[in-house]
Amino acid sequence: MRKSTFVERFAGLDDVFTIDDVRANTNMSEDALKKFIYRLEKNGWIERIEKGKYMLLPLGAEKEKYTLHEFIVGSMLVEPYCIAYWSALHHHGLTEQIPSTVFIQTISRKKYQRLEIFGVNYRIIRLIRKKFFGIFKERINNTVVAITDREKTIVDCLDKPQHCGGVIEVIKGLTEKEHNPARLVDYAKRIGNTGVIRRLGFLNDYYGLDIEVPPLDSSIRNYLLLDPVMPEEGHKNSKWRLIINMEERDMEEVR
Repeated sequence: MRKSTFVERFAGLDDVFTIDDVRANTNMSEDALKKFIYRLEKNGWIERIEKGKYMLLPLGAEKEKYTLHEFIVGSMLVEPYCIAYWSALHHHGLTEQIPSTVFIQTISRKKYQRLEIFGVNYRIIRLIRKKFFGIFKERINNTVVAITDREKTIVDCLDKPQHCGGVIEVIKGLTEKEHNPARLVDYAKRIGNTGVIRRLGFLNDYYGLDIEVPPLDSSIRNYLLLDPVMPEEGHKNSKWRLIINMEERDMEEVR
């Protein structure tokens, strides 16, 4: 196939595409379409991400040595989706730690929750529908990618600290104060997990963040861990019904 034919066939497609996208751009039979895709991949003009999902390689790029931004690849793995947790925390500049895994939220079922593609690890976390909100769109290279906004990222990480490297990473984001406090509280209530309110309330008190966190329901008697990824040892905070299982010196280092 001539390169000019290749470019003509793919006019209008994004850097990542599905076989359905190609089907919509051509009048080929199914058999011809499969052969066409096979030849493109064999010639090193496209790279397979998953079954039926491909990455368009720039002309001259060396196969298996070129890849797109990991968020763009992640956007192809499940629908609907959004980049979240530690990945979003780093994207927003709320932590200097670079996660080794790309975290993706969805409300859909996915056969495999952990994947490795082009040497990058991906982790897909399924949520109940009411927790899937607070998403904005950002253009990365030539592709629009869905990412949790700054406030939802913090709330998600308080909801599931194990997906962001622990509460210490959330603290860094909170103490930067580059967030909307009212939206943060609204999201914390909306997500429907008292653990988020408890952790946010305690951290607000400890660091004097001036966030109007609603008081904890007096009927709640059980205690949760401040940081579920740390050992279950520490003193109890009765106001927020938390076991403070983080070292004070670690909390002071990010003040």
